[in-house]
Amino acid sequence: MNNGLVLIPTYNERENADLIIRKVFSLPQAFDVLIIDDGSPDGTADIVRGLMPEFEGRLFLEERKGKLGLGTAYIHGFRWALARGYEFVFEMDADFSHNPEDLIRLYDACAYQGYDLAIGSRYIQGVNVVNWPMDRVLMSYFASAYVRLITRMPIMDATAGFKCYTARVLRTIPLNQIKFVGYAFQIEMKWLAYKYGFRIKEVPIIFTDRTRGASKMSKGIFKEALFGVVQMKISSWFRRFEQVASQREETTLAGVPATSASESR
Repeated sequence: MNNGLVLIPTYNERENADLIIRKVFSLPQAFDVLIIDDGSPDGTADIVRGLMPEFEGRLFLEERKGKLGLGTAYIHGFRWALARGYEFVFEMDADFSHNPEDLIRLYDACAYQGYDLAIGSRYIQGVNVVNWPMDRVLMSYFASAYVRLITRMPIMDATAGFKCYTARVLRTIPLNQIKFVGYAFQIEMKWLAYKYGFRIKEVPIIFTDRTRGASKMSKGIFKEALFGVVQMKISSWFRRFEQVASQREETTLAGVPATSASESR
């Protein structure tokens, strides 16, 4: 079994499913892939099922009944990964807005640089977004600024959905207590990783808007994030977060000394 699993939630991604799976499996770094499909009426799951004999033991499919939300799809995937002993678990979109080649850089940050969470960041080096209308770029950029203002969490791309977690992070965060299912889910997971003291690194990426299929963004999802951040901050006042020891404390990996946790905090 590979120690890296890429989670790709899908809903009506027929046009992208075959392409994204083959791209991940073409990378020089070996990853397994789990597709979590929410009952796509366009036959996305059928395409994935048809590829499974070709990539036996590396491609997996979990089918859920109905559109249950991005957050619950990822939590389903996290539990699936932990139950099977994966050490590194990735979140990635199916529509190529996240470049699969950047999986290797996220993996490197966690496996060799000693970070617990690596974020594919659109905003750590300017604004690296392609093919988005300006109003959406501004909405996304200032949403992250808003999150930083409310939470004081030093993450430039708080809403990013391209990430690598170590299993240690996912075992520590109480997944059954995650409140949000949409856009705010990505913020909440980063917030909890930060509050527990995990080491976080933002890896610069270029985000390219989808060219096939339809976006799943809606006003309801954005509203959840807007008000959810305040709710999340207030609830943290009444909650104890036991700080974890550094994953690479007093150790080195591949000859590279572990860096200070202050770099991500």
